[in-house]
Order: sequence, then C-alpha cells, then structure tokens
Amino acid sequence: MVTVETPPGVLRTVDEALEHVHAICFKTGPPRRIGAELEWIIQHADDPHRALDIPTLRTALGDHAPRTLDPDSPQRPLRHGGRVTVEPGGQVEVSTPPYVSLTDLHAATEADIAQVNELLTAYGLRLGAYGIDPHRPPRRLLHTPRYDAMAAAFARRGSAGQVMMCGTAATQICLDAGEPHHVPARWAALHALGPPLLALFANSRRHCGSDTGWASARMRAWLAIDPARTWPVAGGPGADRDPATAWAEYALAAPLLCLRRGHGRSWHPPPEVSFADWVAGAVSPPPTIDDLDYHLGTLFPPVRPRGYVEVRYLDTQPEGEWIAPVAVLAALLADAATTDTARDLAAPVADAWTTAAQRGLADPAIRRVAAALAELACGALEHTDLPPATAQAVAAIVSRRLAGGRE
Repeated sequence: MVTVETPPGVLRTVDEALEHVHAICFKTGPPRRIGAELEWIIQHADDPHRALDIPTLRTALGDHAPRTLDPDSPQRPLRHGGRVTVEPGGQVEVSTPPYVSLTDLHAATEADIAQVNELLTAYGLRLGAYGIDPHRPPRRLLHTPRYDAMAAAFARRGSAGQVMMCGTAATQICLDAGEPHHVPARWAALHALGPPLLALFANSRRHCGSDTGWASARMRAWLAIDPARTWPVAGGPGADRDPATAWAEYALAAPLLCLRRGHGRSWHPPPEVSFADWVAGAVSPPPTIDDLDYHLGTLFPPVRPRGYVEVRYLDTQPEGEWIAPVAVLAALLADAATTDTARDLAAPVADAWTTAAQRGLADPAIRRVAAALAELACGALEHTDLPPATAQAVAAIVSRRLAGGRE
C-alpha cells in the first residue's frame, strides 16, 4: 500500500484552517504601540474635476512609488519611515511604522505627509480632504490580477465595489491587541465605538458633484459591497464569544476574492466559493497556509485583526486633522477603566453602522453618544504623551465637529 503524504503547508481540514487563523490573529502583550494608514484622493490642484493619469502620478512619487505603479521602482520609504502605496483609482496611502509615542507618530507622520505634498505639488497635484471623491466618478487606473479579480467579484453585487476601490479614502488606525485577558474587552470596545466615531469624523457627503444624502458615502460604499467581507465580525460588542474564534469563522465563511495563479493567468475564483469550500475540495489544488494568510488580507470589516488590530471605519480628514481621530481613539483605549467606560457609553448605538453612515451626528442618539465619548476622550488626552498645544488642537477639532463639522 502506497501512502501519499500531504505536501507541507497544505490545509487538509477546516479545523486546521480555523486553528491557524485563531493562532495568528492576535499577538498579545502590553498595548503600547500605535500606527496609522492614511489615504487620500489625489486631485489636480488647478482643476479637481480633471481625471488623474498614471504617468503624472508615477513621476511625482518617483523612487517612493510602489511597484504596482512602477514595476522598476525601488519603493524607498519616506524620510521618516512611511511607506507609500497606491490604490486602484490612484489614491495615495502612507503607512507609518508603529510608534510607542503618540507625539512621535504625529511628528514623523506630519513630516512624511509634508514630503508627499512636496512631491505632488511639483507636478500640479494635491492631497484631497475628503473620504470620497467629491468631484469625479470612480475610474480604475491600476490593473493587476488581484484588482481585476476584485473588480469582477464586486461588480456582481452592484457599483459599490467600483466606488470603494477607485473613489474612497480612509484614516486607518493600528493598535496593539493588548494583554490576553484584555483582548475581548478592547475588541468589543473598538466595535462599539465604530458608529459614534464614524459619525463624529464623517466628511464624505458629496460624491461626483452631488449630495449623496449620507454623512459618510465612503462607508455607504463599504457596507454595500458584500456583508460576508465588509460587515463587522460577529462577536463584537456585547457578544459573549472569543474574538479569535469569531474572526476565524468569519474568515473561512467569506467567499474567495481571488485565486493566485501563475503569470498571465486569471485570478478570478468561482463565484461564491468560500475558503472553507476550497478546503473541502471545491477548487484544486487544495489551499496552503500561505493561501489562507493571503485570503485574510482580502477581508475588510470595520475592525480587522492582523496580529495588531486595524480600525478601518474613519473617513480621511482634512489637512493636519488626521491626528484628531487617532488621538481620540488612543485616549479612549489608554487604560482598561477608560476603555470599559467608553464601551458602556457607546453601547446604545453599538450596532448602528448604517444609521451612523447615513445620518451621522444628525441622529440624536448617535450625537449624544458621540458627545459623551468626545468629552471622555478629551479628558483622557492627559494620559497620552501629546503636548498641551496638540491636545488643545485635537479638542478644538472635536468641538468643531460636534458643532457642525466640515462637509
């Protein structure tokens, strides 16, 4: 009898896949570090309605351009360590290293943003100030096997995927998961805080020259793409479940967005085949651990574990104001007592994602919660290392948002 051994790394059962996701999703320890991933719509400074073109953007970014934009680029980091990537519609993203100090994150990131501004300004471009393109329809500029497969999968459900891929930009915040016994509380708090903070910092009402009627048309697009991929993970606020288990089950139930194949071959997967289906034999050859890790990067819930925890529910902010949502979230998670208080305050609207995206602070319940969280956060800024002047600037931005904000 000949025994056929499974190649190393191949996933033979769903339980093996669940175990792998469970093991890697939270790297626990003292919650010290914070980072940011800041995206912007790129516009022509003289005419924001004019379409962006790849050659100009590639030339402007120079040696900092990602290889999706320039295959021969050295992809050099910015002066203070930020890495530049470009989204399918030409949106530029700067991903920071993690910092222990919020003050250091602010200073280094502001310097890197200034460098990006210098690069773009030399070619007549500028960073946009909103979470969705207020002037132009979505138009895809980058074509890769991954993006082609994404576009095809999203198109089966309507136009929201095209809008998301090519016309939205976010402020994303990356935080340590925390000590093992605190992970569930921090995970639940980050979910519960989502709707009120989304509403507080929403600024993407206008899209393609029209008033959408939504406070965050960016989040409207995300929520409309595919609930199995972009809606919150079950086991968020108030759920008595292990977050790692909830995430692992979410990941395996999500449909495949793409299947990596050799050069020149399509990455389009069969429609509606989940990763669990792949493990069960729906696609050949069977998946590997590397395939599963790649699949996890194609899931986009508002809060996503990646060893650390990535908060994805905030619109891009106007120039110089990205620090406000980052500092507010850092202050609300500065210690266990403040985190628990914030979660309790947010509980009445913890599941109101659609209402928050559509009505924002115009919804009375969300406004009350956002105001209470803003007061708690501004009071807790003293527990961060932000200098008084920066803390006062954050408080002023938050106060202005509550008073009406900038649209």
